[in-house]
Amino acid sequence: MKFHVPDMSCGHCSAAIDKAVKAIDPTARVDADIKAKTVSVVSAQAAPALQAALNEAGYPATLA
Repeated sequence: MKFHVPDMSCGHCSAAIDKAVKAIDPTARVDADIKAKTVSVVSAQAAPALQAALNEAGYPATLA
């Protein structure tokens, strides 16, 4: 699934997002596109759980 993360602006942001997702699913695959401000996630977790993890990390996200 793909999320739009408007507050993602640098490598530090994408690393924090990666860490937040992997905290709830260590086997998740996370691909961030900083320029497009999107994050693609392959995970067994449902979208609401991933969105909650991103929100808690300070990166509000919406499904793209």
